[in-house]
Amino acid sequence: MVGVAAAAALAPLISVPGAAAAAGARLGTVRVPSVHVAGLRNTNQSNNWSGYNIGNEYPGIPTGTVFTQVSGGWVVPTAKQHTSGQAEYSASWVGIGGGCVTDNCSITDSTLIQAGTSQDIASNGKASYYSWYELIPKTSVETSLAVSPGNKVDVSIQETAPATWKIDIDNVTTGKSWTKTVTYTSSMDTAEWIEETPLVLGARPDLGIAHLPTLGTVHFGAATLNGQNADLQTLDEMQLVSGGQVLATPSGPNPKANGFNDCTYATSCAAP
Repeated sequence: MVGVAAAAALAPLISVPGAAAAAGARLGTVRVPSVHVAGLRNTNQSNNWSGYNIGNEYPGIPTGTVFTQVSGGWVVPTAKQHTSGQAEYSASWVGIGGGCVTDNCSITDSTLIQAGTSQDIASNGKASYYSWYELIPKTSVETSLAVSPGNKVDVSIQETAPATWKIDIDNVTTGKSWTKTVTYTSSMDTAEWIEETPLVLGARPDLGIAHLPTLGTVHFGAATLNGQNADLQTLDEMQLVSGGQVLATPSGPNPKANGFNDCTYATSCAAP
């Protein structure tokens, strides 16, 4: 998450160039969040993120904690065009960095390492699905791992040595997997499980924060942080709001506190 005052300090959102993406090409993306905190304490809203964010200065997090591992899984949602003739983009991912370090978002993390899946709709209504990883401020890289709607995908990001990270994306449904070791310097101050509408760069009319396709309910689970149950709390929830309209809402945590549902075009969402 990024607070209103802190948002300007981060690099701009950059995402799939609209004209090329609408034609089926997949170009690099950068997904730095632009988020604001609502007036009510512990009620967070974003203009492009929905899900859960944990900062290492949140209540209950031991002083001095850094986040060196994050994982989670979800079922790749079926993307349907919400508005006829409109290109629409979404991304489901887990990551370290990029969010609010403190509950009131007075401190933010400008680094971000992340990996996940994208569910996009071209203006002609054709859907495309792919997996990717990203090291802010570089653009995202599509991986060789194929994904399809209904596939169960698990993603893990872990620091294995100083500034060395292992990224694993497993398609549990197909039994295929992808892994890569990268070098990246992270602040390691926040962790996220997110459904996102990225900001589109490219030819008009797609320029700007992406329109969200209809995804129904996205099911996140198996969330871990630093090798343990993520212990998700309602404090960590973030709702996607654009122009005063709620576009996506996370549910409360599941009974194990390691999963949640994220409901698109809904103001409420039932917990799993």
